[in-house]
Amino acid sequence: MSDRDTAIEAAVFRRLLAHLDERKDVQNIDLMNLAGFCRNCLSKWYVAAAEEEGKTIDYEAARERVYGMPYSEWKAKYQKEASAEQLARFKQP
Repeated sequence: MSDRDTAIEAAVFRRLLAHLDERKDVQNIDLMNLAGFCRNCLSKWYVAAAEEEGKTIDYEAARERVYGMPYSEWKAKYQKEASAEQLARFKQP
């Protein structure tokens, strides 16, 4: 992969984070139900990618990068209780 490819992918990731930040109304369970991943998944992937590069990044620090603030703060401000319908859909195979 070229440096240009890496720069483009980094820009796409930053745009994805900005888009998610603009759409705080979209809950993680909605993302999981529709796309099979959520903000927490991105955080875990961030940690894993760092480890592949020989770097150590704490999961909470990765979540702060993805959420744009400490997870506990985001959760208190924006996370809603999942509906019975959302939970049922999440449990479907």
